[in-house]
Amino acid sequence: MTAAGPIHARCDGADKLVEADEMLAALQLRAGGTFPGPMALPPLLALVRRARLSGAMLAEMLTVRDDAQPVSFRAAVWPDGAGTRIEITGWRLADEAWQHDDGRAEALMRQLAEAHVVLDAEQRIISGTVDAPDLACYAAALRQGFGRYWTDMVTLRGSSHRQPLHWRLLDDAALDVPGSERPWKVRLLPLQAGGFELLLIAETVLSSPAETFPCEGGDVSPFKGLLGSNLAPALRQPLNRIVANAETIRTRLAGPLAEQYVGYAGDIAEAGRHLLGLVEDLSDLETVEDAHFAPLPDHIDLADCARRAAGILGVRAQERGIAVVVPALDLRTPAIGEFRRVLQILINLIGNAIRYTPGRTTVQVETGVDGDVSWLAVIDEGDGISPEQAEKVFEKFERLGRSGDGGSGLGLYISRKLARAMGGDLAVCNDAGGGACFVLSLPADLAASVQASA
Repeated sequence: MTAAGPIHARCDGADKLVEADEMLAALQLRAGGTFPGPMALPPLLALVRRARLSGAMLAEMLTVRDDAQPVSFRAAVWPDGAGTRIEITGWRLADEAWQHDDGRAEALMRQLAEAHVVLDAEQRIISGTVDAPDLACYAAALRQGFGRYWTDMVTLRGSSHRQPLHWRLLDDAALDVPGSERPWKVRLLPLQAGGFELLLIAETVLSSPAETFPCEGGDVSPFKGLLGSNLAPALRQPLNRIVANAETIRTRLAGPLAEQYVGYAGDIAEAGRHLLGLVEDLSDLETVEDAHFAPLPDHIDLADCARRAAGILGVRAQERGIAVVVPALDLRTPAIGEFRRVLQILINLIGNAIRYTPGRTTVQVETGVDGDVSWLAVIDEGDGISPEQAEKVFEKFERLGRSGDGGSGLGLYISRKLARAMGGDLAVCNDAGGGACFVLSLPADLAASVQASA
């Protein structure tokens, strides 16, 4: 489920919320904060602060109070200059929001619903999420409709009454939604702290789930696949819990434990991390193969990105006795690309070098600018790569005969797709010393290069 697409925001170096999509800005104000102003959501503020201080991208499932309603979402935060950027997905009411335990009927209704809207006690819109492709117009209206009565955005059949109406008079009402040809019904479910959850349930199914429905005068809301929009957010939380609980057992934080069970707990944690990695890879695969996918170009420094990626992987490299040599602190390599996606590519490249190169060796990361192209090379001291493998290694699910190492065979395929989507490329060759050399190229930030040389 998506809140009509991811919610984006930016904080400055003092963790002040300076940019935000409407849904997060409205939540900030309802939480008693100002906009722009200091972040008023404590769990999100803590995550923002940790990401800024660590210089690493962090992601967690968070729960905050929204007009006394508990709301859960997945927040990803990554450094951006002196501040941070935020992306929120999977926005939904937390499990404890409802007035009573879910019965089978209500649980089924939530599964069938293709739009979920949170209302206040007066039935005004607080937030909303949309799943159906033919509700693109409705999703666009929700983004602009916070504070309005929900009935202003639909047409109730057989009724000309306007709000306020008692919610029981509206529950199970038939209605039409602009932009959709399907008939709909509405269910209103009271919430624990007051207000309601509104569910839109279609009386028919779409004949073609992959079809998209443009909204006249608004954005096109393409239907996203099952994994990225629904399964991935649902899987991350239980898998993270499995890993966290297994690590608690493995490290004996919960009490004394026989050595053999410590080993079992370590295996469980490792398997959980493998499944998490697979979920993330498959979700990213869905994203990069979407015809509407477009990274957000920004002014970045490839040398700085390399230092950050190596820092994130420092413990893994230390465990294998591998030295990761990165560009000097005073070296800058200006480029144009999306910071988060570039960091994702570099973590994959350096992580692969650490995983597959012999222990007690060196992984070298170099950067430079050639004309209008900025480049970054990751060079290992392994066996190198043959010409036949050079293109094959970028194919989907290609493992080059490896097995049992926890990889999915998707990392390099996704990384090349990301690089090309940002106007660059990703290639591989053999280094003069015999190891493999992966080279990421991106458009150079020529204006920044001129300023640096002046």
